[in-house]
Amino acid sequence: MTAPSARFLLDCGATALQALKREGLAANDLDAIFLSHLHGDHFAGLPFLFLTWIFETPRHRPLALVGPPGTEARVKELYRAMYKDLAARPLPFVLRCTEVQPGVRTPIGRVDLLPFRVPHQETEISLGLRVQVDGRTILYSGDTGWTEELVVQSQGTDLFICECCFYETRVDFHLDYPRIAANHHRFGCRRLILTHLGSEVLAHRAEITLELAHEGLVVEL
Repeated sequence: MTAPSARFLLDCGATALQALKREGLAANDLDAIFLSHLHGDHFAGLPFLFLTWIFETPRHRPLALVGPPGTEARVKELYRAMYKDLAARPLPFVLRCTEVQPGVRTPIGRVDLLPFRVPHQETEISLGLRVQVDGRTILYSGDTGWTEELVVQSQGTDLFICECCFYETRVDFHLDYPRIAANHHRFGCRRLILTHLGSEVLAHRAEITLELAHEGLVVEL
C-alpha cells in the first residue's frame, strides 16, 4: 500500500519480494509490514526481504513490523531456520516489532491501526486489520471464517480486501463466496475485492459477480 505519508505491506507471503520487483516497487521504500497471523503463506517472505536489505539494497532506516502476540519470536525462529549463520548477526537496520492486541487501536507512524480478532486458528490469534492513513480507510480480513465483526468493521471504509477461499465448501475458519455474496449488501465499504482465492472459486469465476483480485491489480483510492 502506498500513501503520501506511508508505504506498507499487509502480510508478507513467500513471493512478496518477487511481486515487489515485478511491479517495479522498491523494498527499501517500505515503512511497515502488518501481519494478520503467523501462517507461512502470510509471513514467510520476511527472511527474503532481510537478505535483500543486507546484500542487495542495504537498509539503514528502521522498519516497523506489526503483528499478533508471538510475532517477534516466530519471525526470529523462521529467520534462524532458513539462514542460521546470518540470523546470528544483528540486522543492519532497527526492526521495531509491535505485537498488537485485538480491539486496541495502535498508531504505527502515520498509520492508525485497529486490529480485531477473527476466527481462523484454534489457539493462536488471527487478526483482521482496519488501517487508516491520509484520510483513507482499508479493511483487510486476513484469513477468517464468517464473523459479524466484518460487517461492523467494514462500515465507512474505502476498500474492503476480503478473503474468499471456497465456493461449495463451507468451514468455520475460511470464507466461501455464497456467504460473502449473501452479506454483500450489509458491508459498508465503497469497494469490495475478494482475494486468497481457492481453486473452487476460480472454477466458478464465470458465475461470480463480485470483484476478484489478480496479480498486478492496482487500486487507486
